[in-house]
Amino acid sequence: MSSDAKPGPLEGLTVIEMGTLIAGPFCGQILGDFGATVIKIEDPKAGDPMRQWGRSLPKGHSPWWPVIGRNKRSVTANMRVPEGQAIVRDLVRHADVLIENFKPGTLEKWGLSPESLLAENPRLIIARMSGYGQYGPYSDRAGFGGIGEAMGGWRYIVGEPDRPPARMGISIGDTLCATYGTMGVLAALHHREKTGEGQVIDTALYEAVLQVMEGLVPEYDRNGFIRERSGSILPGIAPSNVYSCKDGPFMIGANNDAIFRRLAEAMDEPELADDPRYATHLARGEHQLELDDRINAWTATLTVDEVDALMIRHSIPAGRVYTAADMMDDPHFKAREAIVEVETRQRGKVKMQGTFPKLSRTPSSIRRAAPAIPGQDNGEVYGELFGWDFDKLAELAGRGVI
Repeated sequence: MSSDAKPGPLEGLTVIEMGTLIAGPFCGQILGDFGATVIKIEDPKAGDPMRQWGRSLPKGHSPWWPVIGRNKRSVTANMRVPEGQAIVRDLVRHADVLIENFKPGTLEKWGLSPESLLAENPRLIIARMSGYGQYGPYSDRAGFGGIGEAMGGWRYIVGEPDRPPARMGISIGDTLCATYGTMGVLAALHHREKTGEGQVIDTALYEAVLQVMEGLVPEYDRNGFIRERSGSILPGIAPSNVYSCKDGPFMIGANNDAIFRRLAEAMDEPELADDPRYATHLARGEHQLELDDRINAWTATLTVDEVDALMIRHSIPAGRVYTAADMMDDPHFKAREAIVEVETRQRGKVKMQGTFPKLSRTPSSIRRAAPAIPGQDNGEVYGELFGWDFDKLAELAGRGVI
């Protein structure tokens, strides 16, 4: 955290985050990084399950929570009882944005339907994230990010051709949904600036995945082509792959004619650029496997450092295949503050991703560590908004309302 952090572009915006796990909270993280005041509502007994996820740090604390919980205040409210629902309704009256990622119909069951909330706060923007969206024949089904990845087409094309579909090692469906939800919030804020009107944003996990599937749908529509799993390559795009050096993997992308010519020179085989098998984009695509084998045979004679130096010298897009350990000491990561260190109450100093993207006049920042326990900020938030004193807070907590 930076003591001299500038207010972000969303300073003055109040966001109520009712989501759990990833999609809703990641949307809240993005908005919080850009300066919004994010008030996270947690269950009084359990809190957000994200507090327990990931490979544990000492004392069983989730290493992910300090990232997804940063720049947020935590209050507790039991939304399953009328008193808790009334508290939430009062909070939302003071808010600009509400984020939720419950199963469709849950807000309505709790007496917190978007229609009723907008009737009391017409400027409210409600970002709803779910597996299949708020309407349609599948809308009442339970859905997680992995299911959205499968339905949206991602899972089918990931992996080796002779094996079942694989997955990416992160929850990409959830974070894509959250990112599109954030885009929706920003677009709705622009509309509200012009008209004063709030609105509801309906974001589905599977549709967020579908949005990034490039030509998958028109390829089938116009040509009947179904894209299959292709391992580490993108069929017809060559060379663009991870190659083996003496001491590890290295990524090279030289699928443009001019860049391939420079790669051939770097390999000390300039004649490859004029070889009919490799001279054009289409030809390289047709001979992709043999070209990759040829490049791999060359990289196998060199170290990663040696190949990297040659790629830089010949201006060829290429790079090391980083692990987290590689990122920690990289000078470019340091120069751009891509990884930062945040002081937390229970975990000490934790390194994590910095804020992104970079804005020149109103940059994002980490101003507040993730709340250490559910309800950490009950006194601050409820005291400021509702004037509740310690006795009132203790009485409600004793009855399980907060």
